[in-house]
Amino acid sequence: MKLSHIPLRLTTGAYILNSGLNKRNLDAESAAGLQHLAGNAFPQVLDIEPVRFGKLLCAAEITLGLALLTPFVPSRLAGLALGAFSGGMMRMYLKTPDFTEDDGIRPSAAGTPFAKDIWMLGIAAALVLDTKSKTKVKVVKVPTPVKATAAAAAVKAAKDIKDSKSKDSQDSKHRKDK
Repeated sequence: MKLSHIPLRLTTGAYILNSGLNKRNLDAESAAGLQHLAGNAFPQVLDIEPVRFGKLLCAAEITLGLALLTPFVPSRLAGLALGAFSGGMMRMYLKTPDFTEDDGIRPSAAGTPFAKDIWMLGIAAALVLDTKSKTKVKVVKVPTPVKATAAAAAVKAAKDIKDSKSKDSQDSKHRKDK
């Protein structure tokens, strides 16, 4: 983990972990309210029982918070998970009626507590994009044409010497036999 990732992961991880821990004893009415908000962005969650939805949300936030706080979880992986979570939060903000002004982007008074989550999306992008490259570039020295020509000439000369010695030894052997 890069030193510059520590403050990003600590603050975001602690914030999300705390949010998840606070949802451990969520009552049915509060869970239904959160489910309704999430349903504006993802209608499929409305098919889940509200209490079960609350427990799943609690577990997801605790898991994400711990992943961000755990140093051996790669920053890129933690950033991808945070990006998915915060992207969902931003979708909920943009899709929920009365959370934005008439322009559909600027937050209304009701949407301000959710619009602030854009910082998590920015942190996710920083964690994903600011990782070290795993690809190592191998530098290969290519001989210059002059060196290549000289090397080829040296190899040819060595072969010629070897061939001539071999021919000379065969000739001398042939003379002894006569």
